[in-house]
Amino acid sequence: MQTGTLVLIMVAAVVSLAIVLFQYYYKTKSRAKLHVLLSFLRFLTLFCTFLLLINPKFAKNSYALEKANLVILADNSSSIDPSMGKMGTAEILKQLEENGALQDQYSTDQYSFGTALKEMDTLSFKEKNTDITNALIGIDEIYAQSNTAILLLTDGNQTLGQDYGYYSGNEGFPVYPIVLGDTTRYEDICIDKVNLNKYAFLKNKYPVEIYVSYEGAGPVNTSVSIAVNGKRVFSETIAFSNSSNSKIINTVLSADTVGLKTLRVEARPLRNEKNVQNNRKDMAIEVIDEKTKIVIISDVLHPDIGALIKSIESNEQRSVTVRKPNSGLKDLDDTSLFILYQPNASFSSIYDYVKRKNANIFTITGSKTDWGFLNKVQSSFEKNNYNQTEEISPISNAAFSIFNVTDFSLENFPPLIGNLGEIIIGKSNEMLLGQRVKGVEINEPLLAVLKNDREREAVLFGEHLWKWRMQTYRNSQSFENFDDFMGKLILYLSTTKAKERLSMDYESVYVGANEAKITATYFDKTFVFDTNAAMTLKLSNIENGAARELPMLLKGGYYEADLSGLPAAKYN
Repeated sequence: MQTGTLVLIMVAAVVSLAIVLFQYYYKTKSRAKLHVLLSFLRFLTLFCTFLLLINPKFAKNSYALEKANLVILADNSSSIDPSMGKMGTAEILKQLEENGALQDQYSTDQYSFGTALKEMDTLSFKEKNTDITNALIGIDEIYAQSNTAILLLTDGNQTLGQDYGYYSGNEGFPVYPIVLGDTTRYEDICIDKVNLNKYAFLKNKYPVEIYVSYEGAGPVNTSVSIAVNGKRVFSETIAFSNSSNSKIINTVLSADTVGLKTLRVEARPLRNEKNVQNNRKDMAIEVIDEKTKIVIISDVLHPDIGALIKSIESNEQRSVTVRKPNSGLKDLDDTSLFILYQPNASFSSIYDYVKRKNANIFTITGSKTDWGFLNKVQSSFEKNNYNQTEEISPISNAAFSIFNVTDFSLENFPPLIGNLGEIIIGKSNEMLLGQRVKGVEINEPLLAVLKNDREREAVLFGEHLWKWRMQTYRNSQSFENFDDFMGKLILYLSTTKAKERLSMDYESVYVGANEAKITATYFDKTFVFDTNAAMTLKLSNIENGAARELPMLLKGGYYEADLSGLPAAKYN
């Protein structure tokens, strides 16, 4: 407390006492006990009032010695050399625990890592993958804003995640590595990446792009080959040197037969090469015999059309054609889906054709839609248009059950532009997206899917879809979120098959067991997603016939089976 404050408190006490003496004892001879008590209470009241006005503050400084954190991060993967790394890790940990000076200076914590960061109990060295960067990120999050150093025990062989050599993280966390195992650098050829489409079309050619790198000092030659279903179809000899240590190989292969094709890209090992596991990559491509033909009919130029084309054709199985409504009906018989963009009176012949063919349609409306014409020409839906445009924000419908859209994210999606008015849908339907106008949720659909036994139909009551695709890229540096969502909608609308109650999603080839997962959606007889189903995935090893059964666990709007415990093989 400052000296000035103490002086003020003393002055307050003197002033309070002077006031009381003046009020109760000046020219007063009474000395009764009640008189004394009242004067004392008056003194306390006055003194406390002055004390509140002075508002004294008391400060206390306390000091404590806080040890710096020393985090011991041990690699628990199977790549640790049995003859050097495992014994070395145990010996290092024992020495650290027995070092009294170290324990006095640091607060030590021990963690292990493989695929994920874990508190260290015992080290098994059986983790199938190593992600050093993920472990460092986890330590950064746990010990944020603290004085911490990391002691990293690893052989440096990373199979997952960002290259730890470029990871900066929290600059206040120094990392002191202790390298386990053989640190000798050997010559190595590596197939870094193979770019290959998921689908190709019969009698067409499909591109293959191969990235090959070399680590070593002297000039070497090797050959890179591609085998399709075990048959070699391509080979090229390439040369490397210390200054030219990477190559890109581009080629095209023919899709001669329909079906799933397994591709193995392989580089011939060098004479003294130790690690030959990274000399090959297995991929898969499915050859199909036809494309799904989709026609966009529009009388206006709009960026939505370009976004729809890019999104739909991101799947090689689909082709999109843009036509004017008055361009005639020639060559429309093999169309799987008509996308009618902002219809007006010029669409009259198109609607007549669609009705005759019972064709599947996707209607997109907006500020230039002629609602008077649209309400008359079809009976699926109508809108009491107020001729006033408004920004409409999307709301996802968690109860939507026609197909699985649980992985579609609307994060930061901008509003669409649509006309205000009551919407009346005349067919059985499900709302995929709802409307929010000026922050208020209204009971109107933004995107609805109409169900009918003969044809399939959807309607979107808003324009500027291109902004959603751009926002998807801003969110994740990829168009995948929007394109996958649009792909599922287009797949449903463009097929005439009866809806299946069970649908599955999986890759033909999994590189690394860590990401090997199969998902499925299952609907009851009323086509409502069944959250009480007991689902089992049965797998049989093609090579030895061994069978495995795995439970599929409920993950919100889908079921999932984790295959990470299976050995590498081909399975049915």
